[in-house]
Amino acid sequence: MTELSIDIETYSSVDLTKTGVRPYVESPDFRLLLIGYKLGEQLAQLIDLGENESQKALTLLPPEPSSIPEGSLKKFTELLTDPDIIKTAHNASFERTCLAKAFGLELHPEQWRCTMVQAATLGLPSALAEVGAALGLEKQKLTEGKELIRFFCKPAPDGHRRLPSEAPEKWERFRQYNVRDVDVEADIKGRLARFPRPQAEHDAWVLDQRINDRGIRIDTGLLENALDLDRAFSFRLRAEARDLTGLQNPRSDAQLKRWLAGRGVETDSLDKEALPALLESAPDEITRRVLQLRQEMGKTSVKKYEAMQRALCQDGRVHNTLQFYGAGRTGRWAGRVVQTHNLPQNKLKDLALARQLVKEGDFEMLEMAFGSPSFVLSQLIRTAFIPSEGCRFIIADYSAIEARVLAWLAGEKWVLDEFTGDGLIYEATAAMMFHAEKNDIKKGGPKADLRSKGKVATLACGYQGSVGALINMGALKSGIPKDELPGIVKRRREANSHIVRYWYDVENAAINAVQGQPSTLAHGIHFECEAGYMFITLPSGRKLAYFKPELRPEPQYVPTWAKVRAASTPGKRPTAANWWRTSPRPPPGTACGTL
Repeated sequence: MTELSIDIETYSSVDLTKTGVRPYVESPDFRLLLIGYKLGEQLAQLIDLGENESQKALTLLPPEPSSIPEGSLKKFTELLTDPDIIKTAHNASFERTCLAKAFGLELHPEQWRCTMVQAATLGLPSALAEVGAALGLEKQKLTEGKELIRFFCKPAPDGHRRLPSEAPEKWERFRQYNVRDVDVEADIKGRLARFPRPQAEHDAWVLDQRINDRGIRIDTGLLENALDLDRAFSFRLRAEARDLTGLQNPRSDAQLKRWLAGRGVETDSLDKEALPALLESAPDEITRRVLQLRQEMGKTSVKKYEAMQRALCQDGRVHNTLQFYGAGRTGRWAGRVVQTHNLPQNKLKDLALARQLVKEGDFEMLEMAFGSPSFVLSQLIRTAFIPSEGCRFIIADYSAIEARVLAWLAGEKWVLDEFTGDGLIYEATAAMMFHAEKNDIKKGGPKADLRSKGKVATLACGYQGSVGALINMGALKSGIPKDELPGIVKRRREANSHIVRYWYDVENAAINAVQGQPSTLAHGIHFECEAGYMFITLPSGRKLAYFKPELRPEPQYVPTWAKVRAASTPGKRPTAANWWRTSPRPPPGTACGTL
């Protein structure tokens, strides 16, 4: 199939980074400025719409003839709607949405390919300039692009749109920038064509596009009242804090620290981690109340409501909340615009009543019944997303997916047996670690305190995590003393010897692959290098990619003779490849190199 490479430049007074592309294109002043396109191996062409409000191809600017081939708007729209033409762009979702809006077309995602996603599947950066630099392309993205975009694509400080006629030389440079982007994207597409994405991956991207096109419906009544409640509650908190402290701005860290110091409370931090200890040590009720007010004012329960409001579109929905292959390497979806991947759990006993009171605007009754509005609003975030009429949400998640898959890959039989049976992996892990009975560790049992240790060890230590991982997973917050953490790591590893062995099998397989020796582990996980990439083929057939892998010995493991030889030869040091081929490897389990 013939491919059409596309890159566009646009104007809108809406901040794209804060709202996503749909509110951006729904702005009344949204317009296309430049359309660069390239059909197959032909020269890139440019359609200039920057000056003419009727969006006819520009002929008056620049004042001197340009060397850029002039494109045809009629021809371009014919190509755009031809189902036999594959349309490609870097971050194709943006181009597809903008062009559909500008021309009033339905542009089917099945006909599109995204070089940003293709790059991500090969372990490359997402930004166009960074991809081009990593691949060492002959043509690179022009560096002044950001400044030109700020000048022409965003409002001036006084709010007006800068026209090409106001800066014709800059505009000509902007035209060149657009055409160069088309060439860079086409070159990237050609370089990556050696590793085509599986059809299943493309189908998943198409589904992602359709989900994002459809969007998620928002209960606008709940949203508006939640924000009103927060504003009223925040005003009340600030007023009380000003009355108690006499400060003009009690939310100012510097001002509040000085006030606290005057009452005998010295602190370097007023963040949410520091406040509980400060509250415990407060010398009097006024200081304690001020700290409580600061704690309430610092809560972020309405941030997602504010994000919903910014991203709300004319159809009452938020769109583009998912980013396909947003997580590097693994290919997981990432949350965008309104982060839906970490919504607070619902813990209110009467959630429906709280929701009704907010929708009705009965804030006084709400506070009487449920206490702090900040907590209630946090609980209601999930309920702001509502299904379409006649539909319902069905929510599902994998259960302990990482622990299950890791045990299967490593052949850790007791873990698999537990999942086959009761599925109480936290209790079973604690029982193995502390040689206790699993029933004693269940909630309410005589050794129930061990469950938290089994849980945090399961979550943090499966993939070579140690003390730092335990802390990041909340070990200290759950009440586990810091001096116990090394012992938890040790016991966890002793109880999962097959998993520990598997870490080193994976490490050695990767090292061998980089040295030109493909390796295959159980369940068909295959490590192999090809054309500058290390590929790890998963049991599903999907591949993880690592671009330009290399071995770098850590200094403490370089043999003494190698250090001596490097020191005796100025400017020389043993190469990673030679060191690995001629020196004994560190014992299994030693951090011996970085890919």
